[in-house]
Amino acid sequence: MPSTSTSTGAPETARWLLRGRDGRLTAYARADAGLLRWTEARPGGPHWEGPDFFEAPGLTHLTLAQGADGYVHFVGRRERPGDDGKAVVDLVHTVQYQSGRPPMDWRSLGNPHTKLVERAPHLGAPAVAVDAAGTVHVFVRDAVGSVRMRREGKGGKWEGWKDFKVRDTLDGIAALATSAGRLEVLAPAGKATLRWAQEEQGGELLRADDIPLAPAPGSGTALETAPDRLTYYAADAHGDGVLARRTDGDGAVVVPLGGTPGPGPTAAVRTPIDGHDCTVLAHRTAAGRPALAAFPTEDEGAGLWWAETGEPCLGAPALALDAHGRVVIAAIGLDGTLRLARQKAEPGLALEPWTRI
Repeated sequence: MPSTSTSTGAPETARWLLRGRDGRLTAYARADAGLLRWTEARPGGPHWEGPDFFEAPGLTHLTLAQGADGYVHFVGRRERPGDDGKAVVDLVHTVQYQSGRPPMDWRSLGNPHTKLVERAPHLGAPAVAVDAAGTVHVFVRDAVGSVRMRREGKGGKWEGWKDFKVRDTLDGIAALATSAGRLEVLAPAGKATLRWAQEEQGGELLRADDIPLAPAPGSGTALETAPDRLTYYAADAHGDGVLARRTDGDGAVVVPLGGTPGPGPTAAVRTPIDGHDCTVLAHRTAAGRPALAAFPTEDEGAGLWWAETGEPCLGAPALALDAHGRVVIAAIGLDGTLRLARQKAEPGLALEPWTRI
């Protein structure tokens, strides 16, 4: 349905610009009492449809993830007034099966604090990941700083909550499946980033070595930078720019990448540039504008420079590759509209002018 609402910002993930199985890009944003969506009219653009508005009252946080089947899963933190006037908090989930199609009805996933109800309102921001088999995993920081997980079992029935039994984690859990189907989970804490990983697809998530990187809450992103290997990019909690480190500890070095990131996650995508495998990063600067940088994949030490681009935005920008393999950067403007710029059809990473959708 056509939008009757204005965007209030980007979701709590840098992966809110996604390419469907039909090649079309779709952008998603938060709105008062719901979700906004813009969809390319045809693969590669330049025309877009929307925004379409889908009602979801009470959402305080929204995140999403796409499976290998192209399905887009949305998880939100919902807060509503109870009969006694106290807030009732739960997590909710829905799925969109095809580009341009409406999502299914929202379904409550409950709250892990079912017994100690006084803790329930203190649930943090959720994260979601989909493994190679299409299994949906939902993660959230609980009231005492532990990580809780609930995943979809066979036949669509959700399993119970699992407690990872840690403390002092912060918002900004990042989770991603590798090309081998293994899932890795990264949770920022005060002095490091805690990590869990599957040894094989469908296995249990086991505690792995921490990453010696203390990120700003909500700033971390994982990207597969080699077969079955992730690199974690996050803003330094002490204001020293973006940092990078391989999750498997290869080299055991945290690499400073500079930049002046403000609140929000770092966006990351891999793409060939002039015949070289490169990683492109983007973040919202402390001044509020998108900033972009590129470097040879897994060679952060080769150097990079950040270039601010576009106008100030609400939340973090997103990166994706369109149907023609061009880099697209998207942002939510201060007026709530979608803004995007596409890579020019020429050598390098030069962008076409930003477009207001």
